[in-house]
Amino acid sequence: MKAVRSMRIDTLRGIAVFGILLVNVWGFTFGSGLSRYGVIGEHAALADKLAVFLIAAFAEQKFYPIFAFLFGAGFALQTGGRRAPGAQLDNIKMTYLRRATWLLGCGLLHGTLLWFGDILTVYAVCSFWLVTQAGRRLADIVRALRWVVALNVAAMLFTASFTYELMAMTPDVIAWAMGESARAHAVYTQGTLMAIAQERLVDFRNNLASSLFFLPKVLLLFLMGVISVRLGWLTHPQRHRALWRKVLLAALWVGVPVNLVWGWAALRDAINPMAGAPLAALVSMLVEVAGPLLAAGYVAALMCASERVVAALAQCFGAVGRMALTNYLMQSVLCGFLLQGAGLGLGAVLSHGALVGVCAPIMIGQVLLSRWWMRRHAQGPVEALWRRFTAGACQ
Repeated sequence: MKAVRSMRIDTLRGIAVFGILLVNVWGFTFGSGLSRYGVIGEHAALADKLAVFLIAAFAEQKFYPIFAFLFGAGFALQTGGRRAPGAQLDNIKMTYLRRATWLLGCGLLHGTLLWFGDILTVYAVCSFWLVTQAGRRLADIVRALRWVVALNVAAMLFTASFTYELMAMTPDVIAWAMGESARAHAVYTQGTLMAIAQERLVDFRNNLASSLFFLPKVLLLFLMGVISVRLGWLTHPQRHRALWRKVLLAALWVGVPVNLVWGWAALRDAINPMAGAPLAALVSMLVEVAGPLLAAGYVAALMCASERVVAALAQCFGAVGRMALTNYLMQSVLCGFLLQGAGLGLGAVLSHGALVGVCAPIMIGQVLLSRWWMRRHAQGPVEALWRRFTAGACQ
């Protein structure tokens, strides 16, 4: 069961890995409070304000959808298309179930030991359902997609009621939330190894609980990735340029404006939560849809790009994408060491602009390391362990 490699998909996955870093770096410093970006105050430097605005507008909720979409695409490439029931299909499903089991274990370890915002656990749980779609007709997958869309609508209705409560927060509640954010920031950036571990476990537990309403989004993105491969949208983008141009236009005319408003609302919240928190809660609801829409625009831009442009981007991001799991986990190790109190504790002294700046050397280092590694190996080190576990278990 060998997936077909695609330079565009590998490049897109590599870009998504770096986009996720730009979003996750804040959590290593500020924890999982209501305000992802902490409080910068009215007199913050322009670089700090730009950092919050740009990350919120163009990165937050933009790159996990790409990663999930490509995860579903990878499933389709690995399992193939329509297959008749029988031993071959059963073997494919069993192999993928073992992949999901390994990913679940990896995610749980990652979430408890390194990064409370781990996404692998959610992907693994969704994979246990996704494997039921292996070998099915495209019409059956589209039918399943409709049910998943309905599930997303239900989840969004619940989220809307929660958003209304956030918009009605009293000054006392906002002040308490600000205090909790400051406390978490102090623990993560100045605390001992044990204090950080305890805080991370609480945040990871809360993250798992909230993921109940996140699962439908991931399932939807998984299925869209499967369908995009089955219809050739990803594997033969040159045949579907009209479709990708429509997606790109929708992202430009709807996704960009809404996300710019979100960037402004997030910045206003970071400057003065007492005044900005209710508005940020309202706009964040809109970004639940507008964020993935802009993510689709990023995908469309790469699908519409010429072979020459894609080849140039692949020089930087292709190898990173081929060992995306290794790089994702490596980012958690590096962010924990650089920013948190058990390591260098730079998160306690760096400005918001400098915090984003920390991502640059990590990205450059991962580009160089990934290119060096992939010239010598067929897979990244963690990917090789994943494959070895799956192959060994199936013998």
